[in-house]
Amino acid sequence: MSPVAHIPSHRKPRRAASTRALRAGVTGGFLTLAVAGAAVPASATESNAAPAESTLEMPTVSATLASTAAQTADATQQAASDYELQAQKDQAAAHAKAAAKKAKAEADRKAKEAREAARKAAAKRAAEAKAQAAKASRSAERTTLSTTSVSNASGNAATLISFLKAQLGKAYVLGSSGPSSYDCSGLTQAAFKQVGVSLPRVSQDQSTAGTPVSLDSLQPGDLLYWGSAGSAYHVGVYVGGGKFIGAQNPSTGIVERPLDYDMPTGAVRVL
Repeated sequence: MSPVAHIPSHRKPRRAASTRALRAGVTGGFLTLAVAGAAVPASATESNAAPAESTLEMPTVSATLASTAAQTADATQQAASDYELQAQKDQAAAHAKAAAKKAKAEADRKAKEAREAARKAAAKRAAEAKAQAAKASRSAERTTLSTTSVSNASGNAATLISFLKAQLGKAYVLGSSGPSSYDCSGLTQAAFKQVGVSLPRVSQDQSTAGTPVSLDSLQPGDLLYWGSAGSAYHVGVYVGGGKFIGAQNPSTGIVERPLDYDMPTGAVRVL
């Protein structure tokens, strides 16, 4: 083999390299990009190759687009303000509705209280009127009774009443039947004995010893009782003029009192 024989190289051949330069510019509303590139030759014989150049155009933001964007931003801001204002109005309306509801409830409560007060006042006036009517009726009854006086009593009734008047001022002693002191039934028993009428000893029995009469048609000499008939706890005698005589209690003794001092429950006619 020749000493100068050519030995092939095992290195890969160098590829062509390129260089590019980027230039920018605005032309007629478009963004111009110029890309200049130079190919690097693989061998020295290619070193003078001319560079490659290409141009890309991109639209730029025009004044109209900028104005539209600004208007959109303003509209968005206005919409946000409108939404906030509407929210405030809705909140105010909700508060007003709640306040109106509360005011209505308070007005209803006061109206109910006023109606209840008026009802109670009317009931009170009706009760007072009823009480006045009852009082007037009792006064009329007493007036009717007062027309019958002691002077009109005659016979046994006059004798009975004279005896009772003679006992006025004497003491009340429980269980006593005279002549210096009496209890209520002891006095009535002694009085009716003066005209020949025998009464039971106790007030319970005396209250059923005669014919029942109403209090608005009493006559002098009628026996009065307090409590229910058959279980009366006190007795006395009607003497006319709207009055009665009885042995009341240890504090007062035997007294004469108007009927309204202690209105009796009922009466019986013994004479």
